[in-house]
Amino acid sequence: MEPLTAILLAIAAALGMGVMKLLGYLRKWDAEKEAAQIIERAQYEAENRRKDAEIEAKEVALAEKSRIEEQLGASREKLHERERQLDKRDDAQTARDEQLTKQERMVENNQRRLEEKLSDTERRQKELEDLLDVERQTLHKLSSLGPDAAREELLRRLESDLTAELGARIIAHEKVVTQKCEERSRELVISAVQRFAAAHTADATTSTVDIPSDEMKGRIIGREGRNIRSFEKSTGVDVIIDDTPGVVIVSSFDPVRREVARLSLAKLIADGRIHPSRIEELVAETEKEVEALIVRHGEEAAQEVDVRGLNKKVIQLLGRLRYRTSYSQNVLRHSVEVAFVTGMLAEELGLDGDLARRAGLLHDIGKAADHEAEGGHPKIGADLLKRYGENEVVVHAALGHHDDIRPDMPYTVLCAAADACSASRPGARRETLDRYIKRMQELETIASAFDGVQQAFAIQAGREVRVIAKTNQTTDESAAKTCRDIAKAFEEQLTYPGEIRVTMIRESRFTETAK
Repeated sequence: MEPLTAILLAIAAALGMGVMKLLGYLRKWDAEKEAAQIIERAQYEAENRRKDAEIEAKEVALAEKSRIEEQLGASREKLHERERQLDKRDDAQTARDEQLTKQERMVENNQRRLEEKLSDTERRQKELEDLLDVERQTLHKLSSLGPDAAREELLRRLESDLTAELGARIIAHEKVVTQKCEERSRELVISAVQRFAAAHTADATTSTVDIPSDEMKGRIIGREGRNIRSFEKSTGVDVIIDDTPGVVIVSSFDPVRREVARLSLAKLIADGRIHPSRIEELVAETEKEVEALIVRHGEEAAQEVDVRGLNKKVIQLLGRLRYRTSYSQNVLRHSVEVAFVTGMLAEELGLDGDLARRAGLLHDIGKAADHEAEGGHPKIGADLLKRYGENEVVVHAALGHHDDIRPDMPYTVLCAAADACSASRPGARRETLDRYIKRMQELETIASAFDGVQQAFAIQAGREVRVIAKTNQTTDESAAKTCRDIAKAFEEQLTYPGEIRVTMIRESRFTETAK
């Protein structure tokens, strides 16, 4: 039994060692497999991290590239904008150079023509003197006239010849000058009119207040008239209460006072409490409201035409024009219209549009204070603008827009032209019947006073005068000179908006009767 046991033990030991080796091999195989998996996972993670890093690097690069491209785009756009501005400046400079060249060429041509005309005039003068000498000697020899009578005869004939020649020259020059002036003025006016067209509102100068019933008239008058006296004393206006149903009329030479009275009376009627203390209280409140409205109207007008930096007092005076009318045209709207047209004309001529609009807006500022100071509104306005520190150009435009002084500055001429356009356009102003008739009579009287005029008729509301010449006392040349003299007389003796066309008609009629 013992040898068998030893053999079994040996076999068991061998089996145990084999199992141990097998277990060791299995453990090794498992470890190697696990190591391979760890290595594989590490490689996979490393690959993923490498890819993530590459993607992140690409994203950073793309973001940087996009930022750089945006900067380059902005820089490129700035360069393009700068190039466009430079191109515009070059075009404007080229246009100015061309215009200047044209003007220089025109001046040279005019100067050459003037020199030729002067030379021709001198030659004609010399020929005329020679002819006069010959004629004088001939008269002394052939006639029995004395020296004085001969001199008078020569002067009469010379005057007749010169009148005919002067008329012919006037006709020739007027055609050339009129054509050039009309072409240029038509371009400027059409351009300004196309760019600006303002609505017109005709305001009545008399203020009326509606009342709910005629019983309210008695309450407004009050016991023994104390309410109406208190109201007139507080507002400085006249209240007219007549038989007209449903209406009370407020009258005053001062439009601001009239507006304060109108609003106060409307508030009193709406409130129903009408007695002296309430009247004084409401009038005081309304005065403050109207003063605030005046400032607001002035600021809105300045803002509308883009005029800045005005003195507060000037803005207040400008707002007062809202309540002032001239021939039914609201003066503030007229000033705004003149500002726009003056600015557009100035820009067309290459002048400062902002300064021109400022001059146009303030040209009638004197009308806001002409009830408080002596003199015409141009002088009052110029003094006020100078006092409040306005530009010399603006002061000169206010003083000279009615040709009271010689217009030495181009802005004054433009302002006067815009003022005439605004005042004379259809529907802008209305005249009273008496003033209209008087103006028609003045036009016809002045025209009829000239020699050689048979009849004169004012037509088209005084914007044209038709003159009938005496055929036997005038020639075509002398009629042209008379027509020009009549127009000059209108300019010197009358004040009118816009322009007056003078048409001289001369015709010959021959009548025979067949028997």
